[in-house]
Amino acid sequence: MRGSSRRVPISRILITGAAGFVGYHLASRLLSIGHDVLGLDDLNPYYSVVLKEARLQRLLSAPRFTFESVDVANAARLYELAAPFRPDVVVHLAARAGVRNPGGDPWSYAHSNLTGFVSALDCCRRIMPRHFIYASSSSVYGSDAIAPYGEGERADTPMSFYAATKRANELMAHASAGLHDLHSTGLRFFTLYGPWGRPDMAYYKFSLEIVQGKPITLHDPGRMWRDFTFIDDAIEAITRLVEIEPDRLPAADRTPHRVFNVGNAQPVRLIEFVAELERVLGRKAQTLLIDALPGEVLVTSADTSRLRDAIGFAPNTPVSEGLRHFASWFRSYHDV
Repeated sequence: MRGSSRRVPISRILITGAAGFVGYHLASRLLSIGHDVLGLDDLNPYYSVVLKEARLQRLLSAPRFTFESVDVANAARLYELAAPFRPDVVVHLAARAGVRNPGGDPWSYAHSNLTGFVSALDCCRRIMPRHFIYASSSSVYGSDAIAPYGEGERADTPMSFYAATKRANELMAHASAGLHDLHSTGLRFFTLYGPWGRPDMAYYKFSLEIVQGKPITLHDPGRMWRDFTFIDDAIEAITRLVEIEPDRLPAADRTPHRVFNVGNAQPVRLIEFVAELERVLGRKAQTLLIDALPGEVLVTSADTSRLRDAIGFAPNTPVSEGLRHFASWFRSYHDV
C-alpha cells in the first residue's frame, strides 16, 4: 500500500462466502498480513463442496481465522455471529453466481443475492463497521454500455437475472449508505480466474475437458472478448480497500457509497485465451463452435482509472502469466 498514512491498524475482518474462490484468497491474504478474520459460508452444493472444504481446511490452519457455517440470508444468526466479533470491515462475497444461466432458478438468486444482501446490510446497520465492501459484477453493464466500461455508464439493461440482482445490490447499498452513514464500496469484478477457482467457470471447465480429451464448446469465439482478471490482482485491490480509511475514497452524490471496476483493462479474444490455455496445459483442445447464448455480452472491457486513482493500483497481470499459475495449481490439484 502506498503511503503509510493511508493505512489503518490491524483490523477484524468479517468475510461472507469465505470458502468461495474470492473469499478464500482474500482471507488467506489478510491472515498473512496479520488481520483477524471471521469467515462465514454455508458450503452449499452449487459447485463442488469438496473444493470448498479443501480451501477451508487451508484457512483453518491459521490461528487468527475463525469459521462459522451460516446462510447469510438468516439475518438473526448473522447478527449473532457478527456482533461479538465487532468487525472493523465487512466484506460481503456470499452470492449465487452464474451469468450463463440467464433465466433459470430465479428463487435461488433472490434468496442469496437479494435476501442475503439485505441481511448483510441490516447487520451492518446494527454493528456499524468502518467499511462495508461487497461484490458486484461487470454484468451490470448489460447490453447498452460502450467498451471500455466506466462506472458512470448506464447500468439499467441487465441481460440475466443474476446481473439484475447485482445491480439491485448496488442500489440498496447506495440507499443504506445515505440513510445510515455507512461507508460502502461495490466491486464490479470482470471474469476472475486463477488457482482454486470455480469449476463452473468456462476456463476451468475447458481445462477439465482438455485434459480428459473431450471437446470444448466455444460460443462465438471469434467475436467474444473477455476482460480476464487474475485473482491475485483482485485480492490486491480488495486488500487496499480494506486497509484504507473509507472517508478518503470518492463518494457518489454526497452519499458514502461508490463502485469500482476491478478488471484487467486488456480484453482478450476467447479463441486466443483458449490457445494460451492449450499452451500452459500442454494439450490440444477439440473445439465445437456455436452461437453465443442468450444473455451473453460479446465484449467486456473495464476502465479502471477510477480504481487506480483511489488506491494507487489496478489489475495488470497478463493472461499468459495468470494462466501459468492456474495450470500449475490445476495439474497438482487434479493430479494430471
